[in-house]
Amino acid sequence: MTQTETRPARRTATKQMIIDCDIHNVMAPGALDPYLSNRWLKHHKTFGSRQHNGNVYPKGSPARYDAFPPSGLPAGADLGFMQKQHLDGLNVEFGILGPLSGSGSQLDPEYSAALSAATNDWQIKEWLEPEPRLRSGMIVPAEHSEQAVAEIERLAGHPGFVQVLLVARSSAPLGDRRYWKMYEAAARHDLPIGIHYGGGVRGVPISSAGWPSFYLEDHAGMSAAFQAHVASLILGGIFDRLPNLRIALIEGGFAWLPSLAWRLDTHWERFRDEVPQVRRRPSEYIRDHFWMTTQPIEEPHRPADLLKVFEHLGGTDKVMFSTDYPHWDFDHPSHAFKVRLSAEQRDTIYTENARAFYKLPARAESL
Repeated sequence: MTQTETRPARRTATKQMIIDCDIHNVMAPGALDPYLSNRWLKHHKTFGSRQHNGNVYPKGSPARYDAFPPSGLPAGADLGFMQKQHLDGLNVEFGILGPLSGSGSQLDPEYSAALSAATNDWQIKEWLEPEPRLRSGMIVPAEHSEQAVAEIERLAGHPGFVQVLLVARSSAPLGDRRYWKMYEAAARHDLPIGIHYGGGVRGVPISSAGWPSFYLEDHAGMSAAFQAHVASLILGGIFDRLPNLRIALIEGGFAWLPSLAWRLDTHWERFRDEVPQVRRRPSEYIRDHFWMTTQPIEEPHRPADLLKVFEHLGGTDKVMFSTDYPHWDFDHPSHAFKVRLSAEQRDTIYTENARAFYKLPARAESL
């Protein structure tokens, strides 16, 4: 399906055009087989995955009941169905893909590198080349610095990849120096870092207090992992080393960010001698380097309080719209906000913040 052929249907589907910053394309069984070398295909079929993740149910399964395509493929695995239901149906100008396969979090660094490369090649061939509205996060073996840098260098020039995609539950807070070479490679190529909900590593509980008993604890507590990364990235000093590094917090909420900024500023004033590499107030780094996506948007009991959150964030210029398609907690653009937004706020949140962050073509160029 060509870009020209899809445009008329998209324009009439909904009034609000969107840039969707969180779409999950899913691998059908065997999808990566054509993209693995003989060695790694044999390894893949013989030994399989070795990783440590938190609970994924019902986050990963089931998806929206209506997102399962007639082809029989898993929800999110059929490009043609996604084009019709989501891209055309919701007037998506651009969509940012994030395959959450675990390819980048394997314990074997070479196997993780092979799966990451195969995932990225699969995306190019079966998603990015056939559909010009799609861009994607680059999958890298983030816990293995040398292999992660190699994958960034291999694909950084491809226009379809607009960020390096990490998961929120990592082996260490993401400001740790073990990740700096990866950030340096991304910054060299002006690629932002996307930190997405999920993950989990060997021996590290998925809560700061240990292992939770319930999925509800796991799901609601994910924002704590994002908070830890924001603090770590700022206090570690990476932003003075890489002043053009941009971070997207994807599917982690954002109402917690102002209070974290206030707390960090207060404690930095008291303990700043410990972190001389932090040359400005933490809240200033937050304003300059962090963006966040809407889904799952906080819904205060008094909907108008969301406007106060925006005020505490310093405005809506860092908030980017996302749906989380095809997951069960998908947000429809017409119903995501329970409070009336101004025309300017809608424009910035639904399209223009993401256009600037991901350096996407201007609207006139993309039509």
